[in-house]
Amino acid sequence: MNKTFDLSGRSAVITGGSRGIGAAIAELFAAHGARVAICHLGDERGAVALQERLTERGHVLHATECDVSDPLAVERMSGWTQAVIGDVDIVVNSAGVGGGDRPFEQTSDADWDRIVGINLRGTMQVTRAYFAGMMARRYGRVINIASQLAYKGAPGLAHYCAAKAGVVGFTRALAYEGAPVGVMVNAIAPGPVDTELLRNHSPQWLEMKKGQLPIGRFGLADEIAPTALLLASAAGAFYAGQTLSPNGGDVML
Repeated sequence: MNKTFDLSGRSAVITGGSRGIGAAIAELFAAHGARVAICHLGDERGAVALQERLTERGHVLHATECDVSDPLAVERMSGWTQAVIGDVDIVVNSAGVGGGDRPFEQTSDADWDRIVGINLRGTMQVTRAYFAGMMARRYGRVINIASQLAYKGAPGLAHYCAAKAGVVGFTRALAYEGAPVGVMVNAIAPGPVDTELLRNHSPQWLEMKKGQLPIGRFGLADEIAPTALLLASAAGAFYAGQTLSPNGGDVML
C-alpha cells in the first residue's frame, strides 16, 4: 500500500455511506487502513451488503441509521461513533437527496426544506458534532460532498443547486477556522454520477445532461472516491477550503 495515502490509525465517519459515492469512499478508506463507521437512512440492506463485502476483505465496517437533518439523531450518532471507533479524525458528509427535476414554480416549501435540510443543514449538523473535538486535538479532515451544479445550475433543480452552493460556501468559511490548527475542511463537487440519485431524473433530463459532458458519459462512484482519499490523507495536508471537481468536464474552472 502506498504510504502517501495511508489512513492507518485514523477513524472516519461517512454519512450516506451505504451506497453510491459514500459506499465507494467507505470501501476505499477501509482498504487504506481507516476504522470506518457509516450512517444511512432506511437502507439497512445496502449497509449489510457493504459490511459483508468488507468483511470478505478482512475489514470491519460499523453502520447505523441516522437522519442527518434531525439534530437529536446526529447527537445519538456522535455518541455511537465514539463508542465504536473512538475519536473521529475524518468526517465525510456524503448524505444527500435530490428532488427529481421539477420547475421552480412547482417546488413547494416542503420540497425546498427537505432538500436544504439534508444536503446543507445536515452537513452543518454532522460537522458541528465532531468539529470541536478535531479543533481540541489539532487534527481533522472534513470532506463535504457538493455538486458541480453549485457552479452552473440546472433547470428544475433550484432547491438542490442552492443547497449545494451553500455547502461550498460553508466549506470555505469553516476552512478559515480549522486550518490554523490542522483541521482541513474541503469539498468535492462531482459531476453527474451513475447513482440512485441521478436515476431519479426524467429520461429527458438525463439525455440533456449527458449531452453536456465532454467525456460523453456519466461518472462512477469509484471515480469520485479517490478524491476523498486524497483529501483525507497526508497527501491532502495543503488543501484548505478547496472544492475539487471530478466532473467529466461539465464545469472547467
